[in-house]
Amino acid sequence: MSSVRLPVPDAAVLPALVAALMAVVLWLRPLLPVDETRYVAVAWEMWLRGDFLVPHLNGQAYHHKPPLLFWLIQAGWAVFGVNDWWPRLVAPLLSLFNLVLVVMLARRLWPQLALVRQLAPWLLLGLPLWTAFLTLVQFDLLLVACTLAGMLGLLSAADGARRGWWWLGLAIGLGVLSKGPVILLHLLPTALLAPLWADVRHGWRRWYAGLLGAVAVGAAIALAWAVPAGIAGGAAYRDAIFWGQTAGRVVDSFAHRQPWWWYLPWLPVLLLPWLLWGRLWRGLRCGDWRGERQLRFLLAWLLPVLLAFSLVSGKQVKYLLPLVPVAVLLLARLAAAPPGLPRRPGLAAAWLMLGGGLLALAPMLVRPEAAFWVRDLPLWPGLVLVGAGLLTLAVPPVSVPAQARLTAVATVLVVMAGHLTVLPAAAPAYDLWPAARRIAELQQAGAPVAHAGRYHGQFQFPGRLQRPLTELERTAVADWVRAHPRGYVILYQADWPGLGPGAVALWPYRSDAADLALWRAADLAGALEGSGRDTGTR
Repeated sequence: MSSVRLPVPDAAVLPALVAALMAVVLWLRPLLPVDETRYVAVAWEMWLRGDFLVPHLNGQAYHHKPPLLFWLIQAGWAVFGVNDWWPRLVAPLLSLFNLVLVVMLARRLWPQLALVRQLAPWLLLGLPLWTAFLTLVQFDLLLVACTLAGMLGLLSAADGARRGWWWLGLAIGLGVLSKGPVILLHLLPTALLAPLWADVRHGWRRWYAGLLGAVAVGAAIALAWAVPAGIAGGAAYRDAIFWGQTAGRVVDSFAHRQPWWWYLPWLPVLLLPWLLWGRLWRGLRCGDWRGERQLRFLLAWLLPVLLAFSLVSGKQVKYLLPLVPVAVLLLARLAAAPPGLPRRPGLAAAWLMLGGGLLALAPMLVRPEAAFWVRDLPLWPGLVLVGAGLLTLAVPPVSVPAQARLTAVATVLVVMAGHLTVLPAAAPAYDLWPAARRIAELQQAGAPVAHAGRYHGQFQFPGRLQRPLTELERTAVADWVRAHPRGYVILYQADWPGLGPGAVALWPYRSDAADLALWRAADLAGALEGSGRDTGTR
């Protein structure tokens, strides 16, 4: 793949914006249960056990996700030591890497149009979904990187370079290690539809032979981990990673069941604020881009994958994240079509005022019973955004790239202001450190500790727990506390209304109520007998 240089201001400002956003997030927000705490818990147990082959969660082999994200966390901890901040920097670093890959794609697709590659990274950073998602410990930005790298490999192969197939194979292999075989759904349709967009010189037989070879390379990379991991993890783990990561995923998709058209109303929302940019609509009327081979390539990338995800019953907005860059490339090409006349940054001003207005009016728009934190929201972040929007209206006409930059900066500021507005009120209910620290102290003192109901590992990393918690079925709590009178049980008080007072400690959990409770086993046994309840509901 060819090298790429971002314009000097972009190369400086893009990382600075991401760093400023992450500084606010690290300052205000703990790891969020249950997904973020679970994934970092798996990485912690991998570190604790020294087992980098088979991931574990609460002492059990964890087959739900492949290991690449956990390996990246391990790499940072090997350099900086175990800490809270490195796992949360992996996503923003991946986001910056993806911005570079998008620029590389724009350069390869339209080498003669510098404006497209100037706009593309800013259009991507200017999407609230992308900017908000780069603050989360998730697997999806890894999948995006593998998808973009694979598309660069396809374009290189279409130009006759054999190394393109190696890049595609590497992208497939790392994609499987990132989030499973779903990477094939993102890459193979475009490759199979190459006759619609590629001008292959050496014949289609060689093309599809190269594609088969790339898939074989990807499979070899994935199996280099999966085979020894399956042997080491045992029969159940082996069946889970070989079956559960393929057909089992289709079955599990019913967990988020939605109708086939569910994504359609989301698409315009996900592309805000750029769908409000008049330049894009003027570009749509320009005809100099129609019929381009590059456009056929992007449509062969976008439409089959969107159709496939629409037909699968399980749907979440984040599943579309690998498709966001292709949409951005289409938007960047449209924005580059009309003459690049300077204009006032009205979109950036409107976006700032809209975001600020919504934050300022949130106490009136959101009911406290729907979100407990709405009662304590400060007004100043929203008012600052509105003031910044009014000041932006006074900015004189600027170039097209500057319009895109200012709008992307506005998106970052809106996301930062959202954190500054919501998190001071909401974060204490998601901070598991006090409870996790108490559990760690009990374990260090030799006391057995159990969790009533399904346990997602949310206390393992905040408390740096050295041993698993005993996970109790609802019907087993009474027997366990009678058998371990010197032990402790962590439970959710709202699920045990008959218990009454008596917990050793109470903490808020996802609400302003003191719902997370730590009970001495002996006290809980007496409370259960007194209430006549031996089971909870969670």
